[in-house]
Amino acid sequence: MRLDGIHHITCITADARGNVDFYARVLGMRLVKKTVNFDAPDVYHLYYGDERGAPGSILTFFEFPDAAPGRAGAGMIHRLRWRLGSDDAVEFWAERLAREGVEFDLDVGDRRSLAFRDPEGLGLELAVVHCHDEPLVAAADGIAPEHALRGFDGVRAFAHPADRPDRLLTETMGFEMPAPDTYVLAGGHRGASYAHDRPPTAVGVQGAGTVHHIAWCDRDQEHAAWREQLARVGAHPTPIVDRQYFQSIYFRELGGVLFEIATPSPGFAIDEDPDHLGEELRLPPQHEHLRDRLTQTLRPLANPRAKAVRP
Repeated sequence: MRLDGIHHITCITADARGNVDFYARVLGMRLVKKTVNFDAPDVYHLYYGDERGAPGSILTFFEFPDAAPGRAGAGMIHRLRWRLGSDDAVEFWAERLAREGVEFDLDVGDRRSLAFRDPEGLGLELAVVHCHDEPLVAAADGIAPEHALRGFDGVRAFAHPADRPDRLLTETMGFEMPAPDTYVLAGGHRGASYAHDRPPTAVGVQGAGTVHHIAWCDRDQEHAAWREQLARVGAHPTPIVDRQYFQSIYFRELGGVLFEIATPSPGFAIDEDPDHLGEELRLPPQHEHLRDRLTQTLRPLANPRAKAVRP
């Protein structure tokens, strides 16, 4: 069995409108699904990605309108990194972010990159990465395909330094460890990295602008076997959970970060025309009876790619 990179990353926002504006308009991601939290259907669950909503491109947000600002600490992911294709793309994004009033740090070392934060403080990075993986690109006004985000490259999490490799990551999940506290998935359909940084002294607080969990992509026919393997090594995985667009297993890695293993199928076109992903409110079958109420209580969102603004 082998993992195929990152499937998706899920975060928390207190402002769905501002979130759509930043990720769909400013960063040029496609809003591929507008649905609700399966466990709390009164709030949005928004999915962004490339044109197809392919695993490796998906960033999702739970909206909790009353959520206080969070703070990343030990056992939490604190930075998400996307791939760019060239130094010209870095220059493009430096100019675009400056026009939007987004402060950033430009690194012109061996791998040029831009580090910045979203409006709620979530740490983000765009980095030039040369690899053979398929670029996972979305079409967006004002962003040429050669400058667009090309899918996730990896994440950084806060964890206390370890004097030996994390065997759950290396022996069970198939990560390699090319450097201390740096883990890399290679050999699958997509590569990805997972790195540890020394945590701050302040205790982490889950809230707006923080990461809820990261999902790694497996292969449909191997999903049950992954759960068996995780249970065998004492990772305490959940039962397989049907998330409508993929099947999921949840567990925590030794540093405390919530992991998920998710299937690539059936995907986001199961309930929408691929040309119109994210334009209408889609509800899981168990919550369809709430549609009339939810269309009145959920705040309208303006999708930059759709004329309709009602849920």
